[in-house]
Amino acid sequence: MTITQSLPQEVPNQTKKLYLVPTTDKEFGNELSHPKFSPIPSSLAELPDLFQWSENFVIAVIEVWSGRRSALQLSRNCHRSVINKIIEEGKHLNQKCQIRKLYTNQPIEGVIEVVVTLRVQDRVRSLTLRFEGVDKRWICTDLNLL
Repeated sequence: MTITQSLPQEVPNQTKKLYLVPTTDKEFGNELSHPKFSPIPSSLAELPDLFQWSENFVIAVIEVWSGRRSALQLSRNCHRSVINKIIEEGKHLNQKCQIRKLYTNQPIEGVIEVVVTLRVQDRVRSLTLRFEGVDKRWICTDLNLL
């Protein structure tokens, strides 16, 4: 018995490309899943400079943790679950933070993953963030302080 395997036919003029499917905010559930109100992915040309913007966002998070800024000032660029994490970390982190190094990675167009090393007194800690480009702005969809 001979087994033959058929190869898939190539479709002309069709590109194979990964694309962003915006993350829904866990705090809202599925209430906002109506197509008219769903976030629309933006191209890099429509978004602010990723390195400068992510650095400014991290500085704003540190200012929230130090009590110099309200967490609500970040709400336009965060999921509600991320705002809640920032507020919770701020309760536990009462020391000054200093940015040592900021690393950015773009796995696909419209997504930035950022790792920041922070000096917190005598310790070095890492902050990880994920930003998605939707509605012509960056939205923080995940934040973890390690």
